[in-house]
Amino acid sequence: MYLIDFKHPIHIYFIGIGGISMSGLAEILLNFEFRVSGSDAKSSPLTEALVSKGASVAYGQHASNITDDIDLVVYTAAIRQDNPELQAVCAKGIPSLTRAELLGQIMRNYNTPIAISGTHGKTTTTSMLSDILLEAELDPTLSIGGILKSIHGNFRIGQSEYFVTEACEYTNSFLSFFPKISIILNIEEDHLDFFKDIQEIRNSFHQFAKLLPSDGTLIINGDITSVEELTADLSCHVITFGHDAACDYSITNLCYDSLARASFSVIRKGQPSSDPITLAVPGEHNVYDALAAIALADVLLIPPSITKQALASFVGTDRRFEWKGCLGGITIIDDYAHHPTEITATLNTARNYPHKTIRCVFQPHTFSRTKAFLSDFAKALSLADEVILADIFPARETDTLGISSKTLQQAVLALGTKCMYFSSFDEIENYLLENSINGDLLITMGAGDIVKVGENLLGI
Repeated sequence: MYLIDFKHPIHIYFIGIGGISMSGLAEILLNFEFRVSGSDAKSSPLTEALVSKGASVAYGQHASNITDDIDLVVYTAAIRQDNPELQAVCAKGIPSLTRAELLGQIMRNYNTPIAISGTHGKTTTTSMLSDILLEAELDPTLSIGGILKSIHGNFRIGQSEYFVTEACEYTNSFLSFFPKISIILNIEEDHLDFFKDIQEIRNSFHQFAKLLPSDGTLIINGDITSVEELTADLSCHVITFGHDAACDYSITNLCYDSLARASFSVIRKGQPSSDPITLAVPGEHNVYDALAAIALADVLLIPPSITKQALASFVGTDRRFEWKGCLGGITIIDDYAHHPTEITATLNTARNYPHKTIRCVFQPHTFSRTKAFLSDFAKALSLADEVILADIFPARETDTLGISSKTLQQAVLALGTKCMYFSSFDEIENYLLENSINGDLLITMGAGDIVKVGENLLGI
């Protein structure tokens, strides 16, 4: 693997520089005084921000963009081997790193690199922890998989020893990291276009945990099945959190307000706190994301009063049960959920949110995930009063599996839930305008571009 000497900046080119993670890494390298260039499909606020800070960005990916003065190329798992720029890199013999390998090398420049992993909740927990560190004035460097409102972006350049990032298991990318403290929020089946089964996924997370040094700390969900299999051979300190009172961190006195926002008391190693935590974001899933962040804040010796204040003011990240607006008395929420567990959590939250009827406009994400979890998707979506399906968002895939949104529609209908399918966003928007009434809760849901439906209805 190519090793970067951060004391001697070079010219680094990013294939897909406008991605939410890639743009943040490019910004960090600019801060280290590297020459940064790259390409993306089209201009965006992220690429425009990079250009304003000195990066050079080409739109459209062409072999001619790969010039001889480039010292190193960075690419993501989404870049296919037939990409013309990647082919040119290989032909010229230019060294290359994956996004995860670059991120891992950047982490080694900090004394306290922190990595947040899990099948679900990474962005929210990373964001909560980020706000806690900012409230504590610890000046962290942050790399987040979503837009954090408090920093108006997905990254922040700090000058302290603290570096915080999400750690994704897809393609085993987090095995390229060098954390000092890690969180494992949960482990479930996902990314089955890469992993064979749940055991292979568990093994990947186990290897991730083993990256921690003996003076490091793992914070792990004690509710994970056979969690001791993942922790028994670790040399680092292990802290558990979860529903079980036997965990090092658990909760009591959980209650919700009229907007499904939780209040609870933390139990630390059997000792309940007398000062309750109140969240400004709805849903039980956010309670346990917050609990993991609280445990990590304690490891860093951040006063509980600061953690409490940061969580009380945390208003979430983009596309996580995000209030988009109201139209004729119809509340429009957008959510990134694209796995059955995430959908269940979001729709259970919606049940505790003011509504007459819950309409869920869902865009399945990838053919492989839709096929692997078809019955689970149907069951989760049936928590809504009505489901409206868009076509599958293919992301990195092509349809070779014989699966479609019509297949999912039939599975939802079989469970007795009203389910419509439309092949275009225009048709979905027209249907919603004709059928939604004052007091309805409309949720656009998925990891693709389904957010446009709500935004188009609101005219934003």
